[in-house]
Amino acid sequence: MDEYLTRIGAGRPRRPDAEALSELHLRHLRTVPFENLSIHLGEPVVLDEKALIDKIVGRRRGGFCYELNGAFAVLLRALGYRVTMLAARVFSDGSLGPPFDHMALRVDAPEPWLVDVGFGRFVHRPLRFDLRTDQADQGGVFRLVEAEEGDIDVLQDGVPQYRLERRPRVLADYEVTCWWQQTSPKSHFTRSLVCSRLTEDGRLTLSDRQLVRTVGDEREEVTLTTDAEVLAAYRDHFGIELDTPPTPPGGRISG
Repeated sequence: MDEYLTRIGAGRPRRPDAEALSELHLRHLRTVPFENLSIHLGEPVVLDEKALIDKIVGRRRGGFCYELNGAFAVLLRALGYRVTMLAARVFSDGSLGPPFDHMALRVDAPEPWLVDVGFGRFVHRPLRFDLRTDQADQGGVFRLVEAEEGDIDVLQDGVPQYRLERRPRVLADYEVTCWWQQTSPKSHFTRSLVCSRLTEDGRLTLSDRQLVRTVGDEREEVTLTTDAEVLAAYRDHFGIELDTPPTPPGGRISG
């Protein structure tokens, strides 16, 4: 766990309180990228605590929701937090995705917080799980709203992002949908190639060969033309060392 804290540039908290949780959350987002490279490198995503820690800490990679929130849960529990894994269905074009489409965390510190370091462009810091009013964050204005059957809709700037269950889950519960995310032609992750992380003043994203840097309302795009440029971008901007670029959807562009 000390190596994990070093990975995200954090010291060991003196106590498992809300202030420390908020700082860990922000540091995680700024250092561990949201990425789906494994799918396009032919690497299986293994939902096992040891495998997740090895990937994120040992290999200094990122991942998608099951990996990022799954590994973060291991760290938080080791630091004394009470962590509950929760399943969610993501809204897309007004409809809901499949069950276990997303993993988020409820963390008691001791107040209940919604923690999510695996949803890409989202909150910078945890949200109070028990509030039903607007919560301002650098990522926008968020609100948790009571939904059908006791679920909770999470809104960002008034737009529903996902529907969250309250029932506690374990890693194994997500395996079937995780496999679907890796293999189905209908999955967003098989149809896209992305690596993205929060920065101190915005966000940095490599989508296939398009490197995008956003600072406030300003957006700068650079098209990478060679494999060498792509590998350098993963290394220099995300700390990811690769021997060969991931194969993008539709096949590789030579270069």
